[in-house]
Amino acid sequence: MSRIFYAIALIWALTSAAAAHEFSALARVLPEQSRIIDEGGAGVRVELGLSQGVPYRVFTLRDPYRMVLDFQEVDWTGLNREAFLQTNRISGIQYGAYVPGWSRLVLELGAPLAVESAELRIDESTGVGVLSLHLKGTDFDSFAASAGAPRQPGWDLPEPAVISQASRGDGSRPTRIMLDPGHGGIDPGAEVTGTDEKTLMLTFARELRELLLRSGGFEVVMTRDNDQFVSLERRIALAHRAGADVFISLHADSLSEGRAHGAAVYTLSDEASDVASLKLAERHDRGDLIAGIDLSGSDDQVADVLLDMARQETKPRTDALARALADGMTQQGGPMNSRPIRTASFSVLKAADIPSVLVELGFLSSPRDLKNIVNPEWRAAMAKGLAQGLDQWRQDDLVKRSLIGQ
Repeated sequence: MSRIFYAIALIWALTSAAAAHEFSALARVLPEQSRIIDEGGAGVRVELGLSQGVPYRVFTLRDPYRMVLDFQEVDWTGLNREAFLQTNRISGIQYGAYVPGWSRLVLELGAPLAVESAELRIDESTGVGVLSLHLKGTDFDSFAASAGAPRQPGWDLPEPAVISQASRGDGSRPTRIMLDPGHGGIDPGAEVTGTDEKTLMLTFARELRELLLRSGGFEVVMTRDNDQFVSLERRIALAHRAGADVFISLHADSLSEGRAHGAAVYTLSDEASDVASLKLAERHDRGDLIAGIDLSGSDDQVADVLLDMARQETKPRTDALARALADGMTQQGGPMNSRPIRTASFSVLKAADIPSVLVELGFLSSPRDLKNIVNPEWRAAMAKGLAQGLDQWRQDDLVKRSLIGQ
């Protein structure tokens, strides 16, 4: 089979027997029929057992080398990474929910590989399917020439929306907060002792949302309200589409470097305030890479200059927001990081016209922080602190903006 196979935008890999089968339930992965093995000189074999046949597509990405498989839609429960991946020719795997209705499997390639053949075999009597991919080594130039995500408008980004800037934050309506629970779906974030960052942050975001709505004066929208992957670019686009006045990204990371612990609030800067902040920003951006996002062609120097000009107006309001949130959490007992306000080049904070901060509730790598973050009472106190900080910032911001307008 031609190696340009994997560049096809969408492969409806259903046999006539599968087409006759009514797919009403979510397809489940069958761990006992799933494996990735090294076949020596013959290449690498990927076998994925599914409770039923589903449409899928496969493509490759470069920098770093990755192979991406999208499925409509798969429950990955029970699939063990170590049992599934039985070769070091694939350096890592990631799987989980992607955009609504679709799931994703990402293979991190130790060297360029191409699809030699692909087949979805479906048992006529049970409907059970086995997707079999045969991967063979290829040269760097051939891989690069064929790599790239299929271009499907709207696949991950919402339709653009025109937002009236005059109506933002002028007191004529409730302050609209965009809460951004970090990670999600295929990207679990930090994982420690059977828990993960994506689940904890979604729980906390829901709790904070309820508190803000009950307090009055706030409207709340969320970048995700379930276990779905949301790219960094989409998170910003959703904030613009919602006409958000404030963007708050919620995280609880894990750092092996140093002894990071305590809550902190981050604002955007080209240069990190310290090594730990630099490492965090790198980890966050890696979330898009492991989830199979194509970042090629995303650099636009002209646009960056214009955005930097817009941020000059937003930056003082963002800095004031960070201080207010840090003060609010401090008043509720924290514990706070020794440097509670920090800076780093977090991609998720790059909305030029919306005050945007990233709140680290703590670090899952710290036993004390982990104990706090899984405690509902402690989370309630931190939610109260953030709500108080937002309320104080809103009042101060209205006063400052009214003085500027005089």
